[in-house]
Amino acid sequence: MKLENQVAEHYTQGALEQKIMGALQAAGKDAEVLRSEDLAPLDEFHIGGLESTEALAEFMDLRAGMHLLDVGCGIGGPARYFAGRGCQVTGVDLAEEFIAVAESLTRRARLEQSATFRRASGLELPFDADTFDGAYEIHVGMNIADKLGVFREVRRVVKKGARFSIFDIMRSGEGAINFPVPWAQKEETSFVVSAEDYRKALRAAGFRVDHERSRRQFSLEFMQRLMARAAAEKPVLGLHILMGQQAPQMLQNVMAAIASGVLEPIEIVAIAE
Repeated sequence: MKLENQVAEHYTQGALEQKIMGALQAAGKDAEVLRSEDLAPLDEFHIGGLESTEALAEFMDLRAGMHLLDVGCGIGGPARYFAGRGCQVTGVDLAEEFIAVAESLTRRARLEQSATFRRASGLELPFDADTFDGAYEIHVGMNIADKLGVFREVRRVVKKGARFSIFDIMRSGEGAINFPVPWAQKEETSFVVSAEDYRKALRAAGFRVDHERSRRQFSLEFMQRLMARAAAEKPVLGLHILMGQQAPQMLQNVMAAIASGVLEPIEIVAIAE
């Protein structure tokens, strides 16, 4: 639990909702009547943003009315995306501030009937067996040491045949990772492993891998565009609101590790057997 507390502290800023509301107003958005599109520049907290969420969704076998579990939901960007497309979504996260902001933004987007959130650990999911029609985690595994433990819990709460969709940054080569990065200030709370490690853990947990795809080139191009736009325009809305003043260094460190072949963003979709 000490490790999970450290992870939660990494993502806790204090006054995050006020910062987001101020940025939305500065960008000319009506904070009381928000659309998912208004929030996408800051609430899709992963490489590729909304583009990568949409890309992953193509392999998730989505159907209207299905109940999805979002493991490590953050402030709820992907949950609102899927809720807006007819799914029921339950998100869990370690950070209390993220859960509070996710609930507030979801109410403002008029999606609170379709997306709900609660503070919980992926290692102890507070749900009955066979509850969900599908599950996903997006840029979450890098903070989880016990991946088999989480995958077993996900397998317990999803129905047979459900898809568990993952988009994480994985280790693809030897070499050091320079910190800070968006998910950790230091190596002690960073648990990046290879795609093969994910496959082994998924199989051991009762899943069969159905889809795998590298997103390396897409991610490099996305980050190049993001950093160029930030340097030229200094956008009001963006991931810097969640990452804080170290955002440029964090992005540079990740981009360098991906470019050098040390890290690689990868999609994996597995089916519960």
